[in-house]
Amino acid sequence: MKLSCKSGLKISVFSALSMAPIFLFGSTAFASPAMNDVYVGAGITQSVTNGGNPGQESQFGGNISGRVPIPNVPISARGSVLFNDSTSAIVPTVTYDMGIAPNTNLFVGGGASFVQDRGTTTALGDRNAPVITLGVESKVLNNIVLYGDTKVAIDAYENSSTPAVAFSAGAGFSF
Repeated sequence: MKLSCKSGLKISVFSALSMAPIFLFGSTAFASPAMNDVYVGAGITQSVTNGGNPGQESQFGGNISGRVPIPNVPISARGSVLFNDSTSAIVPTVTYDMGIAPNTNLFVGGGASFVQDRGTTTALGDRNAPVITLGVESKVLNNIVLYGDTKVAIDAYENSSTPAVAFSAGAGFSF
């Protein structure tokens, strides 16, 4: 029963986060994103948390990230692979995108982190976990996008309740 309550709580948190823009911004919640490009990019990632057990130290590595906007709604499907010299985590997310300046979006959303080698620490912990993300992206040249985000993986370490927090930044090619 404890596992069922925990899963229900996670689903409730993700549902509340996904609906927050509607309640916070009312009818302007469905304003168009300022940048609507598909892009693929690469950059760096740094985790800032430690699971508290041996082998669960913070990690530095890279990321490969992409975005595909969903037509006619301010929502995007995103994917990231966060990697280090030992393993990687695949992080698919769905985000709500808000234009905050010309060619610049703020995005918030959720998804999951799937660790390639469970028990080996990535920037988002050492086991599969739900993820919340907040970031910004900006088209700075005709086909160049800069992006940065924060990802928080909930209950992401074995034998620890510490969330994993990672910051990523990079540059992408839009098309």
